[in-house]
Amino acid sequence: MEKLTRQEEEVMLHIWALKECFIKDILARYPQPAPPYTTVASVVSNLKRKGYVSLKRFGNTYQYKPLISEEEYKRTFMSGFVQNYFENSYKEMVSFFAKEQKISANDLQDIINMIEQGKE
Repeated sequence: MEKLTRQEEEVMLHIWALKECFIKDILARYPQPAPPYTTVASVVSNLKRKGYVSLKRFGNTYQYKPLISEEEYKRTFMSGFVQNYFENSYKEMVSFFAKEQKISANDLQDIINMIEQGKE
């Protein structure tokens, strides 16, 4: 699975939320001023080439559908992120965010509770 650019990830977030969509549907989700139609169409074309979306022709337009789930994408690239920046240690990652005060004690407790519930 090829890593997406920031612009491609942004478009994929809209596609994942919409499930099936046309370029005009993606554009409608952007705050104004939305990017040009041709820009979004080009990004979606790249996503198709990379294997992230499929298309179905409807007259002179196409409907797009994700081929890879958002969860699958996150799982793949978060693993690489943790490996590259935190020596493959999720503990180091959480510790980093706790030290930088990007995560509160309550959030940490919620994470612990989620882990414990997952073991049941």
